[in-house]
Amino acid sequence: MPAVSFQSVTKTYPASRQQRAQGSAGLRALDQVTFDIEEGEFFGLLGPNGAGKTTLISILAGLSRPSSGSVRVHGFDVQADFAQARRKLGVVPQELVFDPFFNVRESLRIQSGYFGIRNNDAWIDELLQSLGLADKAEANMRQLSGGMKRRVLVAQALVHKPPVIVLDEPTAGVDVELRQTLWHFVAKLNKQGSTVLLTTHYLEEAEALCNRIAMLKQGRVIALDRTSELLRAAASNVLRFKTDGALPAALAGQARVTGRIVQLPAHNAHEVEQLLAAVRQAGLAVEDVEMRKADLEDVFIDLMAGEQTPLEVAR
Repeated sequence: MPAVSFQSVTKTYPASRQQRAQGSAGLRALDQVTFDIEEGEFFGLLGPNGAGKTTLISILAGLSRPSSGSVRVHGFDVQADFAQARRKLGVVPQELVFDPFFNVRESLRIQSGYFGIRNNDAWIDELLQSLGLADKAEANMRQLSGGMKRRVLVAQALVHKPPVIVLDEPTAGVDVELRQTLWHFVAKLNKQGSTVLLTTHYLEEAEALCNRIAMLKQGRVIALDRTSELLRAAASNVLRFKTDGALPAALAGQARVTGRIVQLPAHNAHEVEQLLAAVRQAGLAVEDVEMRKADLEDVFIDLMAGEQTPLEVAR
């Protein structure tokens, strides 16, 4: 039995009066999303902003209802068996949500109470220690920095020892120390058998941590495979160099440009020679030329640059 199962999940938001007048029936945020996450997997859910990742997680957590389809957690339907399904989940949301009237330890005790758990101090102490919060246990939530509040959200999600952990952009805007602390602890829980579902825009994290990945684009699954297989399907090498000039149009369309850094896919030595020749013919001066293996970001960009799918529901 899968830890999490999404079956033909569709979510449609009704059109406004103005949109209906223009012939639109609404916005389809998710379109027949189907995949399973096995017990003990570290699974990545990737996609650009607006792809439907948070909508899918909201449905999984019971915060939103699908227009059609079903979602199960350890066999429990998130709508029909919501209490049992919710006990199996620990969700770390994107937003910083906290109660300003309690300190860290009190917040975790209250969260335990939501799940009917008493005398949970031993596990709370372990969470505080593992997430670098031990010295903040008696601090009021209002006194914490953004990064510390993020750590408390993680602790709240784990306080009832859920077998499925959902991390929705957990490291967005946080420092390196928190990232390392979080990933060390979550990797430890995963090795102990916890299932982890991660959404992130830091693709190097997904590449390093996730065994399998699904990519969403405009509400549809456009890739679903093991991370190693996705990387194997990419261009075997990437040419990387720095330049101050503008690339010719023939190269600009396939280049990944960050400031002065240009990266171009190259399958073999012949393609490398052709690319460098085109750069020289354009009169560009280059420096720091190097080759590297393709990474998950290259795969992601290639897939997202493919044929667009419609956002609007056909009438």
